[in-house]
Amino acid sequence: MPQLSRLISILTLLKSKRLLTANELAKKFEVSVRTIYRDIRKLEEAGVPVTTIEGRGYSLMDGYSVAPVQFTEKQANALITAEQLINQSKDASFVEDFNEALTKIKSVFRTSVQEKSELLQSKIHIFNPTYENISSNALSEIQLAITNFNYTEINYCKVNETHVSFRKIEPYAIYSIQHKWILIAWCHLRQDYRAFRIDRIQHFKILQEKFEDRKFDLQAYFQSCPYNQK
Repeated sequence: MPQLSRLISILTLLKSKRLLTANELAKKFEVSVRTIYRDIRKLEEAGVPVTTIEGRGYSLMDGYSVAPVQFTEKQANALITAEQLINQSKDASFVEDFNEALTKIKSVFRTSVQEKSELLQSKIHIFNPTYENISSNALSEIQLAITNFNYTEINYCKVNETHVSFRKIEPYAIYSIQHKWILIAWCHLRQDYRAFRIDRIQHFKILQEKFEDRKFDLQAYFQSCPYNQK
């Protein structure tokens, strides 16, 4: 579990239980007691009033609560507008993940903001005059491969070709142009960076094996070969 997720979980447990020991938390999150000590220090540095009871464990100061997140009407409208733009994406996984996240965000809208955001939603439409019947369902997984440095295997078919080639790649970045998502990756077949249209990937597999970061620079890439899709 990433540290941020673990810190949030520890805070939730401390809010729901009177007293917790470092051993209980270490067992719960399958980490060392020393890691729990570091996590508690992180919470304290963030201003969370964690009380240490020597020989017994940790608790939260009485009366402590996390202030609820509040969105202004303009912020809510920005999210509703983003929803309309993202729904134009041709990657089903990305659209689904965004809409699930937005549903959670909407749950904390004040009633008045919620009503106005629903009104705005009915008054926005985005036309796509250059419609192409293209789609993919890989973007969300590929994003995880990028941020976790996972090798990825793909079966890829270039535009206007029927031959499908197998590639082992190191995914580094993505961009979108004309409603098409493009993946930039180090291709082990070509021993160079290549750009792949995600909707042209016929099958993919995210491997557990990690690659070493080549310090890819997206802006430098665009300067050398902008919008190069193969």
